[in-house]
Amino acid sequence: MTRPMALDTDRLRLREVLAAEALELREGRPGGLEWLGGTPGEGSREAARMLTGAHSAGLHRPGWGMYVLVRAEDGLVVGGMGFHGPPEGGSVEIGFDLHPDARGRGYATEALAALAHWALHDTGVDTVIATTTHANTSSQRVMERVGFARRPDHDGQFVYALTD
Repeated sequence: MTRPMALDTDRLRLREVLAAEALELREGRPGGLEWLGGTPGEGSREAARMLTGAHSAGLHRPGWGMYVLVRAEDGLVVGGMGFHGPPEGGSVEIGFDLHPDARGRGYATEALAALAHWALHDTGVDTVIATTTHANTSSQRVMERVGFARRPDHDGQFVYALTD
């Protein structure tokens, strides 16, 4: 069995989701993990669907998929974060979601900073992209706190970028 990659922050462990776990998560099942609220949120289920699709197509690269955000104090998964695929043309796209009860505590900022900076240390990555809806001001603030800068909108979405 492949050992998942992990990044530790002050309050979280970002642990890579394996393909077998993603099969469970995409169906809304906990995948052997203890989730705040009992099950993964819709954003994490969608990320798990993306991971299983990439894995089935032979396109998944370890490290460039989904991560669960495990709270150090109690071992509960408070959300998910990850890449929409491996780097392409020097950039990689990242997305995240948190359980509503975990929001407003800085977890998304802490995790995004760790994972985005990890990506920028890869020799093939000079830009990390994130998008959000115009109405999602919480995600916009998270990206801005991490240092992402607004770029021109694309397909009705706000686009943010962090460069090395």
